[in-house]
Amino acid sequence: MPSVEVRNLENEPVGDFALADEVFGAKVNPHLLYEAVQHYLACRRAGTHATKTRGLVAGSGRKLWRQKGTGRARIGSIRSPLWRHGGTVFGPQPRSYAYKLPRKMLLGALRSALSAKLAEEQLTVIDDFKLEGHKTKGLRQIIERFGGDGPVLLVDLAGNRNLELSSRNLQGVELVDNRELHPYHLLQCRRLLISKPAAERLQEALAP
Repeated sequence: MPSVEVRNLENEPVGDFALADEVFGAKVNPHLLYEAVQHYLACRRAGTHATKTRGLVAGSGRKLWRQKGTGRARIGSIRSPLWRHGGTVFGPQPRSYAYKLPRKMLLGALRSALSAKLAEEQLTVIDDFKLEGHKTKGLRQIIERFGGDGPVLLVDLAGNRNLELSSRNLQGVELVDNRELHPYHLLQCRRLLISKPAAERLQEALAP
């Protein structure tokens, strides 16, 4: 069973935390990670693209010339898809790209992502994210103590108002509730700072 040092906000060790092998020591499965990321991006798509059919484009519905006797091809409407500025045939229409990913695949991908962060020494367990205030400057100084180069992911329990306010204006810093953590978030960051209570909840939820 792997264990990591628990550090305070001053980056000083204050104890050890035992990590479950089933969650933080699992074998990394690239296929599961790929499927989880594809599912996350597909669910985020707006799907608001739309093209106008012949019933939506501007133009009169009058028959341009008589059916026979002119020597020209018969035509019924200026809004025909065969004409310039006419309607579009089989164009994209608003729809949802979301689909359901099996829960076991999502949990397996989350275990793989957490295990990869631990193996790459990019995971740090914090005893508690208790901030005295909600100033952005204070949180920036804390992140710099942990070598926050590149995207940083903060994971804590819901309800930490000071952490929410101080992190929302920091570029490259994202705060995620432990219940909403997704493999996509873990793959996007270079440094993962997770509170000890959140790590305990994750171990309980992800234990097979």
